[in-house]
Amino acid sequence: MTIKLIALDIDDTLLSSNQEILPSTKNALSECLAKGIKVVLCTGRPLAGVSHFLKELGVAGDEQYVVTYNGAIIESVTGKVLAKELISKKGYEDLTEFGQAHKIPFNVLDENSNIYTANHDVDFITVVQAMENSAGLFIRQPNELPADFEITKGLFVGPKELLDSVEPAVKEKFGQDYYVVRAGTNFLEAMNPAVDKGKALTTLGEKIGIKTEEMMAFGDEGNDLPMFNAVGLAVCMGNGSELAKSHANYVTASNDDDGIAKAIAKYVLDA
Repeated sequence: MTIKLIALDIDDTLLSSNQEILPSTKNALSECLAKGIKVVLCTGRPLAGVSHFLKELGVAGDEQYVVTYNGAIIESVTGKVLAKELISKKGYEDLTEFGQAHKIPFNVLDENSNIYTANHDVDFITVVQAMENSAGLFIRQPNELPADFEITKGLFVGPKELLDSVEPAVKEKFGQDYYVVRAGTNFLEAMNPAVDKGKALTTLGEKIGIKTEEMMAFGDEGNDLPMFNAVGLAVCMGNGSELAKSHANYVTASNDDDGIAKAIAKYVLDA
């Protein structure tokens, strides 16, 4: 199998537990880029929240790509949008109403990396989310925004115990109309049903002439499963969830133990 594209989740995959990209990861990906292999960050974050990682990795130009908002937007690293699937304002209103009725902190992201919440007492996780993604944070009720306002995704946020308790109700209420997925301990996300990382990689491949079987993907969590199911070689980090490991072709070392570099050496550079 010849790998032509490597897709990488960011949190707990590309980043170590110290929120850094390991030197071994940088070196391995630099060798891949030199061989003409595409390096695609595939993340729930907006472009503004990954630009510094792209720069650090040397991924630049109109012919390098990034999948943002868990697949809601596919774009070049320079911001040229190739495809997008958003949620209407009505969906935004319904999700916000549910969050308020059940007292679950809730926010949404627009396609310009801005975060909106109707919660005047803004949850700490939302504040951290805005800071980590270099995002604007606005307190707005849905009726304060224009009728054509659209969102990339909605996020119920909070401690693990809270989201564990409400996840079944959220999926029962919205699972038929949206792609609802747990994106880590503190985030339960709702997106356009046409959206997931796997669909985004398939679409990107069609646009740039790379087959999914020529793709390798790294991840660690439930929102990476569609990506794992789509690509030719799915690699789960050693620190990943048992669910993610069960859907991978290979389990590498952890994000703190050169897991990405070891798998790239095994399947790409030394293959």
